[in-house]
Amino acid sequence: MDSILISVKKNLGDEQAYTHFDPDIITHINSALFALNQLGIGPKNGFVIAGEQETWSGLLGTRQDLEAVKTYVYLKVKLVFDPPQNSFLVKTIEDQIKELEWRLNVQAEGGNNNESN
Repeated sequence: MDSILISVKKNLGDEQAYTHFDPDIITHINSALFALNQLGIGPKNGFVIAGEQETWSGLLGTRQDLEAVKTYVYLKVKLVFDPPQNSFLVKTIEDQIKELEWRLNVQAEGGNNNESN
């Protein structure tokens, strides 16, 4: 599944056919995409979604070294849309987000130039 909205909804546990919260989820996804853009990921002019049509490949192109972007977007959305009630779990998600931001930034800046022949 390449649709950004559908995959985030799936990770959140929402049914694809249930669209009541789509505007809220889309808003939060776009905020996460904004943060990714500042980390150097995605098109230089930014990337936003409006529905199910926008895809991960539209955001990342052919780059296969940025799969963590999917986890990052999900965690950012989860934290604002459906945060855990337990403060320890919130802290764990925040820590994961910080680590992913660091790793994605390093990757986007070319810090991992391992090329296989």
